[in-house]
Amino acid sequence: MGIVAIVGRPNVGKSTLFNRLAGKRQAIVDHTSGVTRDRHYGKTDWNGREFSIVDTGGYAEKSDDIFEEEIRRQVLLAIEESDAVIFVVDVQTGITDYDQSIAGILRKSGKPVIVAVNKVDDGGKIFDTFQFHALGLGDPISIAAISGSGTGDLLDKVLELLPDGQASEEAHDIPYIAIVGRPNVGKSSLTNAFLGEERNIVTSVAGTTRDAIATRYNKFGHNFMLVDTAGLRKKAKTKEDLEFYSSMRAIRAIEYSDVCLLMIDAVSGIESQDLSIFQLILRNKKGCVIVINKWDLIEKETNTMAAFENVIRQRTAPFTDVPIIFASALKKQRIHQILETAARVFENKGRRIATSRLNEVMLPLIENFPPPATKGKYIKIKYTTQLPTPSPSFVFFCNLPQYVKEPYKRFLENKLRSNFDFHGVPIQIFMRKK
Repeated sequence: MGIVAIVGRPNVGKSTLFNRLAGKRQAIVDHTSGVTRDRHYGKTDWNGREFSIVDTGGYAEKSDDIFEEEIRRQVLLAIEESDAVIFVVDVQTGITDYDQSIAGILRKSGKPVIVAVNKVDDGGKIFDTFQFHALGLGDPISIAAISGSGTGDLLDKVLELLPDGQASEEAHDIPYIAIVGRPNVGKSSLTNAFLGEERNIVTSVAGTTRDAIATRYNKFGHNFMLVDTAGLRKKAKTKEDLEFYSSMRAIRAIEYSDVCLLMIDAVSGIESQDLSIFQLILRNKKGCVIVINKWDLIEKETNTMAAFENVIRQRTAPFTDVPIIFASALKKQRIHQILETAARVFENKGRRIATSRLNEVMLPLIENFPPPATKGKYIKIKYTTQLPTPSPSFVFFCNLPQYVKEPYKRFLENKLRSNFDFHGVPIQIFMRKK
C-alpha cells in the first residue's frame, strides 16, 4: 500500500491522468452502487499491488489567475503526505516558470518523483520530451493520459518507488482503530477520553506508515491499537487546504486501520464531507462505527434519537447495517459502549463462514427467489463460498454471471447479513462462471 500524489500546474492533464489510473479499476472497485466517486481520491492496482492516488489539482481555486503561492502550498502538502509523487508536465508548452518552481520544491523534498510528460500523442513529440531532463528529476516518462499510452511504464515505475510494506493489509491480532471525521468534531477529545491521564499504560509505536501513529491501549479488558489522526496540523490559510490536508490524513489512517470510528457532530448534523469519509471507509473495506458526538448539547424529546438515526441511515444507504452510538467525548458518556462495539465489528470483519453452512443457508433462499431471467435466459446459482480476503467477500458460481444485476446482489447481501453477523462491515459479492 502507499499513497501517490499527482502534482503539476493547471491544465497539464492531472485530472485526465488521475481518471485514467483510477478508472482502470473503478468498474471493479465500487461494487456498492450509489458510491459517489470522489474526484480527488482513487485506488488502483497494477501487477497485483494496490495503492491510492490523490489528485491535488481538484483542490486548487478555480480562478483564472491561480497564484504561484497557492500551487506551492498544494505541492508541499502533497509531498508531505504521500509516499511518491507523479509530476505532470506538458510537452506542448515545454518547461514553464511554474514547472521550474514546482521542480525546485520536489528536488528539496527528497521524495521519490517521476516526471510524466503528458500529451505525447505521436512519435514526433517523443524528441521534445528530452528537454525535461533539465528539471533535474531523473528520466522523464512520456505519456498521453487521454489515450492511456505510456501509463503502463509509468505504473511500473511507481511500483519500484513505493515502500513494499503490506502493513495495512495484514490481518492484525488486535484491532487497529482509527478515529476519523471532519475537523472540530471532537476527535482529539475522544482520543483523550480513551487514553485518559494514565499515560503509563500507553506505549507509542510509530506505525510503519508515516504519520499514522498507533498507540497501544490496554485497560478495562480492552486491548487495541489507536491509530491517531487527531493531530491535524492547522497550517492552512484556506478552507480548501484544510479539507485537502484532513482528507490526506484520513486516507492514511483509514488504510492503516481495521475499524474506523466516524465521528459526526450532533449539533451540525451529517454533512457531505462526513459522507465522503464514510465512502472512503467502505471503499477501503474497513469496519465502521458511527459516533454522534456532543449529544449532551442537544435538546431532547421522546424520539429525538430515533429521528436522528433515521436521517443518518437514509444518507448512508445502501450500506445501513452499521452501528450508531450517541455519545459525548467531553462528558465521557457511552465511551465504553464505543469500544465494545468497535471490538464486535472487528470480530465480524474477520468472521469466516464454513462453505457447507453457507450453502445450507443460502441455496434454499436463492431457490425461492432466483435472479430474474434476462433476455429469456434463466440464471442458476449452484454454489457459494467465502474468499480468504481480509474483509468478508463471497463468490457465487452461476451459469450467466454477467446477467446478475446490482439489486439481486443487494438481495444476497441482505440475506447474508440477516443470517450471519456482519454488522458494521462492508461485504463484497462476486459472480463467477461455474
